[in-house]
Amino acid sequence: MLKAVLFDCDGTLVDSESLHYQCWQHILVPYNIAYDEGHFCHLFSGKPTLEAAQFIIDEHGLTVDAKALAGQKNDYFADYVQNHLPPLLPYAKEVLSLAKQSSLQVALVTGSARAEVMPILAGYQLFDYFEVIVTKDDVTQPKPHPEPYLSALKQLGQAAQFGVAIEDTCTGLTSAKGAGLLAIAVPNHHSQHQDLSLADHTCTNLMQAWQRIELAQS
Repeated sequence: MLKAVLFDCDGTLVDSESLHYQCWQHILVPYNIAYDEGHFCHLFSGKPTLEAAQFIIDEHGLTVDAKALAGQKNDYFADYVQNHLPPLLPYAKEVLSLAKQSSLQVALVTGSARAEVMPILAGYQLFDYFEVIVTKDDVTQPKPHPEPYLSALKQLGQAAQFGVAIEDTCTGLTSAKGAGLLAIAVPNHHSQHQDLSLADHTCTNLMQAWQRIELAQS
């Protein structure tokens, strides 16, 4: 019997990958670096910002510090998203409402910084759906390490065997499965070609994922 559902944010609840791409493009202009959006999202969808920064530095032989480059991108995104909310993915708010009305506890576990995700939650009035919110600022080791999900479970007071995570990337699934959770993959157009074989189930949208959860409850 499931007792908690834990949602990823970027690429799962909101279609934010294009927004992250646009912010990276802005940051990389001084370095004369430009990526095709499809290729960029294929490379970095779900990856920690610091990891993406290090990859870009290594690929292009930059001398900038990876933490500094990642910090520039995070700061720019946090400012940009204030007035450019990424669109909600299909059924996001409907499924959050169903989860909130159910007997399940609900958490948000994101690889984004608090300053990046809070404007999105505020803009769509999503705060009240979650009992617990874990961002990368709240952990020592972000996804794909299991710490974010383990932290959320601890705050919920739940054992992993009673929880299910909904994710869209290999990075997120690795984190969820490492924490011992059941995991449902809902890939988007950027992550659909990733290796999602760690998922216990793969669904085409959030409503289908919720129906899978309801089935597990019956």
